[in-house]
Amino acid sequence: MKTELAIGVSRLRKSFGGKAALADIDLSVPAGSVFALLGPNGAGKSTLVAILTTLLRADGGTATVGGLDVGRQAAAVRNLLSVTSQASAVDEFLTGRENLTMIGRLHLLGGAKAISRADKLLRDFDLHGAADRKVSTYSGGMVRRLDLAMSLVRRPEVLFLDEPTTGLDPRSRLAVWNAVRGLSKQGVTVFLTTQYLEEADQLADSIAVLNDGRIVAQGTADELKRLVPAGHVEFGFQDPQDFGKALTLIRAERGNAGNNVNKDDEFLTVRVATTDSAAVITSVVASLSAGGCTASSIAIIKPTLDDVFLALTAKQEAKQ
Repeated sequence: MKTELAIGVSRLRKSFGGKAALADIDLSVPAGSVFALLGPNGAGKSTLVAILTTLLRADGGTATVGGLDVGRQAAAVRNLLSVTSQASAVDEFLTGRENLTMIGRLHLLGGAKAISRADKLLRDFDLHGAADRKVSTYSGGMVRRLDLAMSLVRRPEVLFLDEPTTGLDPRSRLAVWNAVRGLSKQGVTVFLTTQYLEEADQLADSIAVLNDGRIVAQGTADELKRLVPAGHVEFGFQDPQDFGKALTLIRAERGNAGNNVNKDDEFLTVRVATTDSAAVITSVVASLSAGGCTASSIAIIKPTLDDVFLALTAKQEAKQ
């Protein structure tokens, strides 16, 4: 991976009507990497992306893309990037090939080169079989893949993806994921916002969690998971009647920690500090055995990005 920065943000600020949408944001995204920005609705994600893509001016601080200042060198910045938003930019009355060729000509690629580039992208995004069908006949996943392909006709240095797989079926989502991984291997920097934490876990080299206009954590997925020193131990039972009995036994065994025991249709889940998992299993199994109840399965579940996200945003809300 390249070591130079594709995106640099320092003490970036933006307010609307006296309310801070972004408050002293600091970010750095290495070139050729995949960066994911997570945050609840209203956290400031769209505002940050709008500033970085020159659609909005910051009130203070600095932001650079490809080493260029997004405020003072906006035109040059726009030549480096491409944006795929949630709103599709495809023309449904044209075919997939015509959409891509049109974009190529708008970028002054020339007729033959535009056609060649369109053919390559149609293959890359598994759309070659539908290349000459009108987009109005495409599925939602196909439209999303075509939209992404159109943003790559002129290969950008930095690609911004806003919720790239929202509403897609699993197969289409995997196709987009593979495309993002391929772009990163080619040296394209990908900045994505997503509501799917699994997506960030799968794709991102680094992640930042934005809440109420502030970065509350950033790092790799593993680094963020270590911020939540608790996981789960799941106990399964073959006899449905054992669930209630086991719940009583475990809560009695756990004492004051009994509130950390939950039941759903499949498992009894005990929330524990990650370093205590083995000791908890040993004591719970002993209590179940003494009470004449045997677990059919036991699994240690490490913290996920969902746990991190919920913990960080809840902590931030508690401070307000």
